[in-house]
Amino acid sequence: MNRRGLLMAFGAAALAEPLAAFSQQQGRTWRIGFFYFGSRQSAMDTGRYGLFLEGMRELGYVEGKNLVVEARFADGVQQRLPALADELVRARVEVIVTGGGPATIAARAATKTIPIVITASPDPVREGLAASLARPGGNITGLSGITTDVGPKQVELLVETVRNLSRIAVLLNPSNPAHPADAASLRAAAQKAGKQVQVVRAGTPEEIERGLATLAGSRGDALIVLGDTFFVQQMRQLSTLTLKHRLPAIFQIPEFVLAGGLMSYGANVTGNYRHVATYVDKIIKGAKPGDLPIEQPMKLELVVNMKTAKALGIKIPQSVLLRADRVIE
Repeated sequence: MNRRGLLMAFGAAALAEPLAAFSQQQGRTWRIGFFYFGSRQSAMDTGRYGLFLEGMRELGYVEGKNLVVEARFADGVQQRLPALADELVRARVEVIVTGGGPATIAARAATKTIPIVITASPDPVREGLAASLARPGGNITGLSGITTDVGPKQVELLVETVRNLSRIAVLLNPSNPAHPADAASLRAAAQKAGKQVQVVRAGTPEEIERGLATLAGSRGDALIVLGDTFFVQQMRQLSTLTLKHRLPAIFQIPEFVLAGGLMSYGANVTGNYRHVATYVDKIIKGAKPGDLPIEQPMKLELVVNMKTAKALGIKIPQSVLLRADRVIE
């Protein structure tokens, strides 16, 4: 064989190898874990699970064709998380998508090798999930929710909206590691505005019921509900109780306002569930999670429910309505 023929043969062999690998990849079925701290019903009601599947379909991954989703739901019970995380590892999933900080922590404890994609984390670096946002390192990447930064703005909105406001209550989940810093940020902002602060801790539906009941009948109160997957699971309970106890409440995601809450201000975390599919796709195609930057939300949304405002006897100032991204009549 002459030199030209030899080079052509080497070139054909080099080209055939990646083509064969690509063909093999195209023909395989991918097994992805969906690990959610809340209940299956909550993931369905908020559209989060459906949005994840939709995002995967848009990238060519279809259940029953080339995609198997191993979904695990902890129903808001933290004690169930370790066993469910171990189940996903034994199922030999290629990637684990986590919904909720406790699920992410449990997944990290279960595996240091399977890539983990987080749908939202208040501060991945502070929580020890990543070395930095630009280069997370390890086996975790995904999306950040920057919830600590929205607190002062939420205080500002309540002060502007609720007349004669004297005390702001903060509802937190004692098992959420991000909540102490979030509460501290809110306390500093509220005290700067000359408002008293009361922290209400709730990690069960019964504690939510009791906690909000303690605020009932106390005029001059408003409520900030911190971002938490368990609180999302209890969305209807929270929306119903804040209306029952006539508590002007501000949440972090619009779903609470659609369910009857007064206002929300924060990142569109639910939309993240579609977006994480792009991370899963990149990892499937060979990217290392530690090399994929953790994204921060580009926009924070303000949503106002005018029907709830009327029921609470609150007149939303024009200055707030003009800044709202959505107004629900």
